[in-house]
Amino acid sequence: MLAIRSSINSIHTSTTCNALLTELEQIWNDIGESEVDKDRMLFELERECLEVYRRKVDEAVNTKARFHQTIAAKEAELATLVAALGEHDIRSPIKTEKRSASLKEKLASVTPLVEDLKKRKDERLKQFVDIKAQIEKISGEISGLHPVNNSVSNTTAAEEQDLSLRRLNEYQTHLHTLQKEKSGRLQKVLQCVNEVHSLCGVLGLDFGQTVGDVHPSLHGTQVEQSTNISNSTLEGLERTILKLKTEREARIQKLRDVVAELFELWNLMDSSKEERNSFLRITSILGSSESEITERGVLSTEIIEKASEEVERLSKLKSSRMKELVFKRRSELEEISRLTHIEPDTSTAAEKATALIDSGLVDPSELLANIEAQIVKAKNDALSRKEITDRIDKWLFACEEENWLEDYSQDDNRYSAGRGAHINLKRAERARITINKIPAMVDNLINKTLAWEDEKKNCFLYDGVRLVSILEDYKLAREQKEEEKRRCRDQKKMQDLLLNQKEAMYGSKPSPRKSNSFRTTNGYRANGNGTASVPPTPRRSSVSGGTSEVHTPHSFSGRQNGYHKEMRRLSTAPLTNYVAISKEDTLSYASLCGSDESPPLG
Repeated sequence: MLAIRSSINSIHTSTTCNALLTELEQIWNDIGESEVDKDRMLFELERECLEVYRRKVDEAVNTKARFHQTIAAKEAELATLVAALGEHDIRSPIKTEKRSASLKEKLASVTPLVEDLKKRKDERLKQFVDIKAQIEKISGEISGLHPVNNSVSNTTAAEEQDLSLRRLNEYQTHLHTLQKEKSGRLQKVLQCVNEVHSLCGVLGLDFGQTVGDVHPSLHGTQVEQSTNISNSTLEGLERTILKLKTEREARIQKLRDVVAELFELWNLMDSSKEERNSFLRITSILGSSESEITERGVLSTEIIEKASEEVERLSKLKSSRMKELVFKRRSELEEISRLTHIEPDTSTAAEKATALIDSGLVDPSELLANIEAQIVKAKNDALSRKEITDRIDKWLFACEEENWLEDYSQDDNRYSAGRGAHINLKRAERARITINKIPAMVDNLINKTLAWEDEKKNCFLYDGVRLVSILEDYKLAREQKEEEKRRCRDQKKMQDLLLNQKEAMYGSKPSPRKSNSFRTTNGYRANGNGTASVPPTPRRSSVSGGTSEVHTPHSFSGRQNGYHKEMRRLSTAPLTNYVAISKEDTLSYASLCGSDESPPLG
């Protein structure tokens, strides 16, 4: 087809040329050109045609060379892109085509592939730039150094030869590692900042200025500035936290000392509840640990200064009321001594204290301090004597029960069906059990007291009298009382024998005198229910050979609210006041000592 088309074109061209030559020859004839001129002009015309053909051939050769050069360049660019992207599975379409193709076809087949790889390279390069920028930014945040603006582009231009996925994955892995480290550092920075915020709140310090001194980005006033997470910032925060904790510890100790002085002065001055409540915010820290003190401003310098000013004010007021305070603390000492049955130190008695203060020989503060020391000593002594005093209370209770049982046994109506009689019967049973334990109680109490005296190298005094002496006197009096009971029983037997003889002689038995009332000398009184009873009224007496009296301390008389006024008056008397059974009571008891209801003592 091409040959036919070429021949047709050749025929058409030759026809056209012949026609033109014919026309040109006719024109030359008309002009009258000679044959030589005609030959010359035809030669020139032929030479010009050859030059045109030659120029066209040269142009075609150049075009072909350019095509070869372009195709070679495209193939080289394709190889470079494939190497840079790591896409080694991509092959040039020129080499893969089996049939021969023209230069334009080859160029047309390789150009789209090269353009596509260029786009992919640009996208890959952008990914590298973005990742590398993030890496350098995070690295700068961690190190505290910010990268130069053009360092990223310079670095990527030098590394464009390797844009493979493998290298991209390495960059991404490195970026993820840095991001994780940044997240951990940021969390640690935030924890430190929160702790600084809490400490500043408690101490009443300016949080913004405190963290701003470490790094301006920690305050958060500049939105565009990211939080600094460098090592220097973390170290600065840790130093700040340590400094604030040390300051907190010092202020807590100082405030506790001030609060302790406040409590002491409040107690001395009898300050009102309203006056104390004004400092309720700081008094609560006495029993709190450092971690529990979180209220804002509770450790501020203003709070501490306010408390210190209150201490100074109360101290000045204390000096003006020192005499009154001395008397008050002395009263407290006497009350503690009374309750613990310890004789108070007479060197600070009210009369002596008044004389010393009025004479100016003693500073009231020193006198008050002396009394305070005596109070502490009295409390310590009471603590060391507690086991023995508890045993004394049990012994006194047993003595009270013994006195009650004696009065109860003399009641002829104790078995009546009155209301409350069963309560007294149960109490009598318990009282007999308790009374039987009295001798063992006394012996154990004596042993405990002697052991205490051996340990303390001092006598155990109870209201100024040695307790062992009191207990031994009690044991002696109790033995004498038992002897008196035995004599009463013997006398009763003799009376019964005489009555039987008289009955045999005269044939009649005198009826005994009955009494429906109780003696009130021992403090026992029965109401309609038979339930009311009080311990006997104690009297001070001494042990003598002619009387049978049981001596017991009566401090227990203050236990029950049902005691009459006499018992309440005697509840604070010394241990040497004894509960005594008078001779009159002994004789009255003798008339009933043969009763079966009387419990054996000892």
